[in-house]
Amino acid sequence: MTQIIHLIQDRTPGGVTRMIDCLSQARALQCQHETVDLSHWRSIETPPDVLVSHLPVSWRNLPAFLAIRARFPSVRLIHVEHTYTQSFVAMNVAGRARFFSLLRTCYAVFDTVVAVSQTQSQWLRARDLVAAHSLETIESMVDLTPFVHVAPPSPQPKTLGLIGRLEREKGVDIVIKAFRRLKDRDLRLLIFGQGTQEATLRNLARSDPRVQFHGYTSEPQQALSQFDAVLMPSRWEAYGLVADEALAASRPVLAAAVDGLKDATRQGLMRVPGHAPRLWADCLAQFVQNPPTVPLLSRDQIANRTSEKVQKWRRVLQGDQGTETGPEAWSNGALMAQ
Repeated sequence: MTQIIHLIQDRTPGGVTRMIDCLSQARALQCQHETVDLSHWRSIETPPDVLVSHLPVSWRNLPAFLAIRARFPSVRLIHVEHTYTQSFVAMNVAGRARFFSLLRTCYAVFDTVVAVSQTQSQWLRARDLVAAHSLETIESMVDLTPFVHVAPPSPQPKTLGLIGRLEREKGVDIVIKAFRRLKDRDLRLLIFGQGTQEATLRNLARSDPRVQFHGYTSEPQQALSQFDAVLMPSRWEAYGLVADEALAASRPVLAAAVDGLKDATRQGLMRVPGHAPRLWADCLAQFVQNPPTVPLLSRDQIANRTSEKVQKWRRVLQGDQGTETGPEAWSNGALMAQ
């Protein structure tokens, strides 16, 4: 059985840990999975067949990437890019030439880089950040089966919800400001999550009793059962698993038109072309009055979609595509050339 180690920065619950759990439960992969914190990677005694990095690329982590490659020259190394996108760079990076140099250097250590959305993949290719033969696109995944059984929502949305970390990138402040512009006193906004911006967000919403904070939830299907619709005002979003969960539960989604949320395969998702609270207020009013239709998904359809992603992972883990990174790159100088 193929031995796989997933390398993570920390074990904070979120999309990364849930995706790893989903992969670990995929019997079709016929793999044994282990998760190791970056701080403990040197304790790995037996080289795995495959090591999958879910780490953020950074100058601080670059020495660890190089050390891992040097210690395990024959191990297949895969990096999953959960963080960086076109919108992330636009909103956060001033020295882009230096940043892109960092990405190219780190990505070149790996045999394969996995983009988690089509839009992210297109950006990586357009910026020439990953060699074409080393780039794979596999959308993030979690087990959506529990969401199919959530009771249907009201056809006229009155309870709107957000699920996610309360951090700047999730844009919760945008929705609170927009929601407070709406005059309908029957509307409610439920926010599930925790993070460093919680106190600021609570202060922002304090005078509006329609806005309620519920903290972190380990069972998003239960949170979704309380919503009629889901809001995703992310400033950047590599993929957006919450959208998949909401749509599986027949909840329409109002989302920012950024990164992975722009992927055209999601029906039932209405996109907002910006982050201004006034624009979001206008779109919210329209969304509540005329929500998009969400196609009903059966268990078989969910299973087929998951199976397609699992098969892509199986091919990547087996190393079916040829590469010029990894051990070969070290020997022929390709890594240094990049």
